[in-house]
Amino acid sequence: MKINLDDNKLHLRFAPLTLTRPLGNLRMGILCNNERWKMYIPEAEIGFTTEKYLQEKFIELTDAIQVNASVIPNEDIAAAVFNLEDNSTLFLDKQWIAKRGTGLNKLQFIGETPIILKERWDLFLMNEEVLIQDFDLLTNNRKSQKISKTNTLIGDSKFIFIEEGAIIEGAILNTTTGPIYIGHNAEIMEGSLIRGPFALCDNSTLKLGTKVYGASTIGPHCKIGGEISNVIFQAYSNKGHDGFLGNSVIGEWCNLGAGTNSSNLKNNYGKISSYSYEKLAQVETKQQFMGLFMGDHSKSAINTQFNTASVVGVSVTVFGADFPPKFIPSFSWGFSQPFVEFKFDKALDSANNMMERRSIFLSEVDMKILNYLSTSKKSK
Repeated sequence: MKINLDDNKLHLRFAPLTLTRPLGNLRMGILCNNERWKMYIPEAEIGFTTEKYLQEKFIELTDAIQVNASVIPNEDIAAAVFNLEDNSTLFLDKQWIAKRGTGLNKLQFIGETPIILKERWDLFLMNEEVLIQDFDLLTNNRKSQKISKTNTLIGDSKFIFIEEGAIIEGAILNTTTGPIYIGHNAEIMEGSLIRGPFALCDNSTLKLGTKVYGASTIGPHCKIGGEISNVIFQAYSNKGHDGFLGNSVIGEWCNLGAGTNSSNLKNNYGKISSYSYEKLAQVETKQQFMGLFMGDHSKSAINTQFNTASVVGVSVTVFGADFPPKFIPSFSWGFSQPFVEFKFDKALDSANNMMERRSIFLSEVDMKILNYLSTSKKSK
């Protein structure tokens, strides 16, 4: 069985996070959607229908069922797609879910209503629901590793799951507000305070005395310190020191310098506007809380102070004593307009310098994607 996760023309709506990946490869809850579909249908081969410049890395499969990537699958959705008849389209009311062949035969989905993402900020707004769903999916009929007696557990132990190789010592873990999932070889250092729902994915670390409010997700190979609340880190990113980050989504290979903070609430408690890559302008979000959205390979210097609902593109280096603008285009250097261009060769050097510490380097395909973004007005 073949499945293509289709961006459904929402590629720019979820930028800057989707400038370097398809919508179906975004992480929220515990998993990315491609991983989630593989869990529900293990025999499925997963591909992507996305922007042309991404297709060399995220390959589109031939003769595959097209599945709306903004839909977070559940058991009923997965079963309906698995059993979808030839030349049929599956709908939930007017929203298409999946299409097989010509799709001329229109069918209505019957079952548990899935979570459907509509806006970039839905990633953190709906993270609690998705995290709980993923927790059940990953831990069903499995046994957790034992929790060390040096820790304090508040709540029911059935809502904490510790994968093999994980280390937790001297932490306070509260599951009364949601489950806590600790991935393989992850570590929670002593003095950390955690309220679920929370996921610390494989090989990630919470540093000494980290304070975590749910619903938060730390993707694989991240190092996090300070205070976070309702935050998603994709993978390989660091916030290793003190500073607050709330209601935010951070891409891969990002680094937030010591003392970096992001406002997530306006001084007047009003509704928030945020930059849209779709509209190329600030748009009203109807939200009261919103922090930082940061694209891959971007970094902030020590004591950077981000405004409410800031949007930072790909390969940006932010520094300076004042608040930077709410929108910083990709491949920018500094903190004020007009922005200095972060030269492409220097940006590649910066990315590889960070990745080399993990014995990873940019592939030729990755460099092609970054080169496209460095010259494309869409990423600006």
